[in-house]
This record gives sequence, C-alpha cells and structure tokens, in this order.
Amino acid sequence: MTEIPVSAAANISNTPSLTDLSQRDKPWDKHRSNADKVSNYYAGSEFQEYSHRINDCSELLDFRLVPDADEGLMKLKLNSAKFCRVRHCPVCQWRRSLMWKAKAYKILPKIFVEYPTYRWLFVTLTVHNCQIRDLRKTLDWMHESFKRFTRLKDFPAIGWLKSTEVTRGKDGSAHPHFHCLFMVQPSYFGKNYLKQAEWVKLWKRCLRIDYNPVLDVQAIKKGNSPASLIPELLKYCTKESDLTVDREWFLELTRQLHKARTIASGGVLKDFLKDLEKEPEDLIGKDDEGEELVDEGHLYFGWKRREKKYKLID
Repeated sequence: MTEIPVSAAANISNTPSLTDLSQRDKPWDKHRSNADKVSNYYAGSEFQEYSHRINDCSELLDFRLVPDADEGLMKLKLNSAKFCRVRHCPVCQWRRSLMWKAKAYKILPKIFVEYPTYRWLFVTLTVHNCQIRDLRKTLDWMHESFKRFTRLKDFPAIGWLKSTEVTRGKDGSAHPHFHCLFMVQPSYFGKNYLKQAEWVKLWKRCLRIDYNPVLDVQAIKKGNSPASLIPELLKYCTKESDLTVDREWFLELTRQLHKARTIASGGVLKDFLKDLEKEPEDLIGKDDEGEELVDEGHLYFGWKRREKKYKLID
C-alpha cells in the first residue's frame, strides 16, 4: 500500500498523474510504457493478437482511497484493472511477480515451523550461451540435467525451488540459467559439506559437457530466513530491458518460451510451493482474509501514451 497526503488527493484541478500523488506507484508508468513497446513489436507478426491484448492492458486503473492509521494520510490500494496476461507483457509479468512473492512470503513461515533447524542455499546454475533460436532445446536439456542433478547420491537438498531466467547477451545470444533455493539438513555444514569445485563437478556431470560451467553457491547464515532471496528467485523470466532492445530477438524469444514452465519445486517443499508453479489467479492484490478496509472513495487513472503517464480522470 502507498501513503499519500489527503490534500494531494483533493487537489485534482491540475489533472495530476498517479506518480504526483504516489511516488511508490511510479513503476506503473515504466511498465506500461514498456508494454507499448512490446505491443508494437508484436504488431504485424504472427502474434498480432498479443499486440491487441497488450495494447488494451491496464489502460484504466481503479484505486481505492483507504485511511491510514497516521492522521492526515491515506493509502492508494488497487481495486480493479483489466490485465491481458500475455507472458511477456511488462505490466503483467510485474504483477505476476508481485503475487508470487506475496504468496511465497506467506508460505515460508509454515516451512520454518515444519523444519526449524534446516539450512538454506542459494545456487545459480548456468551453461554457455546459445543462439536464441536454440533456446527451447537448450532449456529442455538443462531441465533434464537438473532432474539428474537432484537424483545424485551426493545431491544434498531435500527440497528446492527453481526459477528460470533468460538474459540477452551483447552479441544477441541467449543466456539461460536457473536460480535455485535448496533446503539442506543441518549436517550439510559438517561432513556432508560440498565445496564450490565439487558443486561445479556435479553440475558438469549432469550436463554431460566437457567444460566447467559457471556456478555460484551462497549459504544463508544459520537462523536467517531465505525471504531476502525471494525477489531474486521470483522475478521476471526476462528483464524488460532485454524485451525491448531488439524486435526480432524478442519475437524469437516468444516462440522459444511458448508454454514453457519457468518455476518448479520439488522434494519435501513440493506440497508447500506447488501453487507457485501456477499462473496467479489474482493480479490485483486482494485484501488479506478478514481484513476490513474503510472505502473513502475511488481515484481513476488512465494511461496517456503521449505523456507516458497515468493521469487522474475526473
């Protein structure tokens, strides 16, 4: 939620923008502006329908004015908006990421109750870059390699969450990699500890390659929550700056990632995290169950393409 001065909400004579009233809602302008670029990329391609859907996405935002505990302040809370749900729509992938993160933050405490002494590792698994036209084949190979990885006798995790990210190389290649959260037994940091070189050796073995892949392992300090890593794990599959830099690369990315799963969980964490593997039903951000909000009215903001801003509608 975002705090705004009551006086600012009341002063609408100069048609303020959403950002004028709420700096914390500034991301809306950025994501909607990038959505216009993506819509233009899709226009005239086999993805013309995506272009139309993204063009109409989140053009009107309905916010509720909700009183805050602090005197003289109010909060803007999104009440309704129409989302296109196209995978690479910058607005929708941002909202999708927010919903995944919110759900993960609620789930983590339940895991800690069940496994209070277990430890956590944040592991990034990579391979050499591939041509964008070979991305699907490369990801299929990586996913199969990951399955072999989890079945190894030396694999220390009893549960995991894996997300896929694809970035664009300077030469136009694709760099697919996995971000993983591994839960390990406390004994891992004793006789079962794996050094960095041993992790690399295991991942190389599962990939069945003749080079040492880049791999990074970070241990979360004992007693600390992995919550700080959730934003890195459940962020966008492809960052917006890569989506909007080259039309042909982007169109091929769309073809290569069509219906691809980008989040997966396993082991003892599967039942806890299985909902994260699904498309969130809610991209608005529904109220917590039992929360009662006093509705002090609504403010409506429309997307103005020429100004690249959401402006208040009288």
